[in-house]
Amino acid sequence: MPCPNCASSAENFNSLLEEVCSGARIACAPEFYSAHFVDHVNGAEHREHEGIRRSVQAYTRVLSDLRIEVKEQMIDADRVISRFIVTGRSYDREISFEGITISRFEGELIVEDWTVTDGWGMLKRLGVWRSLLIASRS
Repeated sequence: MPCPNCASSAENFNSLLEEVCSGARIACAPEFYSAHFVDHVNGAEHREHEGIRRSVQAYTRVLSDLRIEVKEQMIDADRVISRFIVTGRSYDREISFEGITISRFEGELIVEDWTVTDGWGMLKRLGVWRSLLIASRS
């Protein structure tokens, strides 16, 4: 069943990243990610569609009103490289930090992502006390 309002090709990948990875349309993930998807993010590895949900939940536990804005993309053969900014709120403070994802496609489906985000920048913006509060909730 197609997912309304979601992108399905590499050329429209920014909408996919902004909507699915922010959690806004997480239910659409199976339409765009292989059932055998592997997500390498900041040293962690998540697998399959359940792994996508766990990866997004890691951010939504820390940031409410999570948004992702793609700033730049390059397409090279079966890969899309995206530079993006993540924004959200944590304990009444607006937080933003940058990240880069390399996505590998097989046909129209993403089979693997490699993502690095600026965790240090996020911790600096959260501050020491907010970071400790978040760590105690995890």
